[in-house]
Amino acid sequence: MELIFSLLQQLSVYLVIAYLLSKTPLFMPLTTVSGHFPQRIACYVLFSLFCILGTYFGLTIENAIANTRAIGAVLGGLLGGPLVGFAVGLTGGLHRYSMGGFTDLACAISTTAEGLFGGLIHLYYVRRGMVDKIFNPKVAFFVLVAAEIMQMSIILLVAKPFDQAWHLVQAIAPPMIIANAFGAALFISIIQDRKAIYEEYSAAFSSKALKIAQRSVGILSEGFNPETTKKIAQIIYEETGVGAVSITDCDKILAFIGLGADHHRPGTIISSEYTRRAITNKELFYADGYEIKYQCSLHDKCKLGAVLVIPLLGGDGQVLGTIKLYEGKQKLFSSLNRSLGEGLAKLLSNQILTGRYIEQKTLLTQAELRLLQAQVNPHFLFNALNTISAVIRKDPNKARDLIQHLSLFFRRNLKNNIERVTIKEELAHITSYLEVELARFSDRLEVDFSVNQSVLNIYVPTFTLQPLVENAIKHGTSTLLENGKISITGALFSHNNFPHIKLQVIDNAGTYVEGINHSGLGLQIVNKRLQNTFGEEFGLQMHCKKGESTTAEIIFPLVNNNINESANV
Repeated sequence: MELIFSLLQQLSVYLVIAYLLSKTPLFMPLTTVSGHFPQRIACYVLFSLFCILGTYFGLTIENAIANTRAIGAVLGGLLGGPLVGFAVGLTGGLHRYSMGGFTDLACAISTTAEGLFGGLIHLYYVRRGMVDKIFNPKVAFFVLVAAEIMQMSIILLVAKPFDQAWHLVQAIAPPMIIANAFGAALFISIIQDRKAIYEEYSAAFSSKALKIAQRSVGILSEGFNPETTKKIAQIIYEETGVGAVSITDCDKILAFIGLGADHHRPGTIISSEYTRRAITNKELFYADGYEIKYQCSLHDKCKLGAVLVIPLLGGDGQVLGTIKLYEGKQKLFSSLNRSLGEGLAKLLSNQILTGRYIEQKTLLTQAELRLLQAQVNPHFLFNALNTISAVIRKDPNKARDLIQHLSLFFRRNLKNNIERVTIKEELAHITSYLEVELARFSDRLEVDFSVNQSVLNIYVPTFTLQPLVENAIKHGTSTLLENGKISITGALFSHNNFPHIKLQVIDNAGTYVEGINHSGLGLQIVNKRLQNTFGEEFGLQMHCKKGESTTAEIIFPLVNNNINESANV
């Protein structure tokens, strides 16, 4: 009994060291079973240390040592696997062998075997998907009991003389089995607690980051300006609970929420040395108020006592601005909020870049629309005015109607900020265009509309059909000596058990030749805009039967955003 208490007393020192080490980053790899090289090295170093300490903390009995060495060997294998267990056991065994005694060889062999035994238990649980068992104190307890029984057996088999070995085993077996089993269970409990704390920390971090991401999504797509950044700063302030949140560009404060809002006003030029340093060096800067003093540059009685400044970086590494998290003078920065701040900077940087991408895409779309308008307007207006001039002498009423249609057509063209319209609206635009063209070609042009009612309220990009009709006239029917005919069709159909829409503009000229760019830039832009809207596999397809017909065909899937919510299709 006295030996048990002595071993437990030594074990207490052993566990105190383990607890203190659990507070260091070196202990963190022990909370996971990854099999990665750094994790295995950490296991080897730590448990080899504990193995050796267990020997030094042991009690000398009959030229042998009653010790807690087995805890390091077995747990090294249990957490690190067979290779690590063998290495830890061998290291601890060789150290024990160097200390001599009639059990030196037996202890060297048994310690190595115990490490390998712990590794085999690790392998058993990993292969069966029962990794959590490795961190179970009960499992550690019974594995140590089995390992110590194995050690006592090896001592009896190897140590000489046998009588002395038998007498030693009788004296040390129960105390060592009990002390080491409880020690292993307590050691695993320390790891288990550390693991729980780490997982709780990670869960809190993930929860906050997810909430901020969910609440802020899409806000900065409207631009990086005082209005949008104020919304973002408010979200971060509410979710993190810090003293204050500020967002700046490279020159001035864009938004500020929290303590000190009375003097950290949006529009104020950046005067903080810390902010300037973060922008210039493109690196995080943290002034905790203790090691690095913090004093507000705007007000000497400001209640803020610490600041974390993180630069917002663009895709090319250019600094877009900063996000700044503050705490009051009586409150310390939590490590969670410090880590979260870095993640928020990446999130906001990506959102700013996304907003700028959307802005550039919108500008490109508007430029494409203007290009389409620039193509259609000059020559169409010239032809239309000539036609009206000719008609006005013969039929003033008809000329008045043509002027109205021309007015409607150009009014429609002026709405260049509309990115998509319904097929019904697109057909109305075409009708205004065709009324003028039909008057110009008189009886030489016939147009037939065959568009199913079910597709009229489906959305398409603006200027989808008009360039096709213009192309059919300009490069098709206008070249014919006989009468020209254009058919405009639209209908729903099923493809791969999913509804699709097919739109066609067909002329009876058959003059289209693939590879010759007589169709002009307009059709290329139509095709590109369709692919940007519906996907690369969709777009404009041209089919030609030479001398008979040319078909401009558009096929795209029916999805929710194609449909006008007020329509009944």
